Amino acid sequence: MNTVVISECGSNAIPSALTFNLSQMDVNDCTGCWTCWWKTPGKCIYKDLNEFFHEYINSDKAIFFSKVTKGFVSGNLKTLFDRMIPLYLPYVTYTTGESMHVPRYEKYPDIEFYYDGEFENDHSRKIFVDYINRVFYQFHSKNIVIKPINEFIAEAGEIV
Repeated sequence: MNTVVISECGSNAIPSALTFNLSQMDVNDCTGCWTCWWKTPGKCIYKDLNEFFHEYINSDKAIFFSKVTKGFVSGNLKTLFDRMIPLYLPYVTYTTGESMHVPRYEKYPDIEFYYDGEFENDHSRKIFVDYINRVFYQFHSKNIVIKPINEFIAEAGEIV
């Protein structure tokens, strides 16, 4: 199984998986120029995520290790989500009863999303989990698992 790891907390590495340490990456903001849709389909004007795009779309599974900052994903992770738009077509479909971008590729990776941080209450945690589910649902991922990072540690034994 081809796996890619996107981590912004600790040195989370999975054996035989390519890891992108988001805390050490300088991800450019999306400019909203639409170049990735009209001029160079599927390719952003910035080259900083070319390797990530290639590995992500060719993965069977993407594992995210995310910080929770004030009840939400970090600005860097939100920027990464925004920059993933070239992986989809500019056209919109309503086949699910809601508007979604049309997938550019035949398959998208399953998602394991582990978060590190506290919430004010269960309602705040639910809002966060619902947001992550919506992001990856809109990103056409079929299987989405969202858990606190301590559950990954309990299942894996430790974080490498």
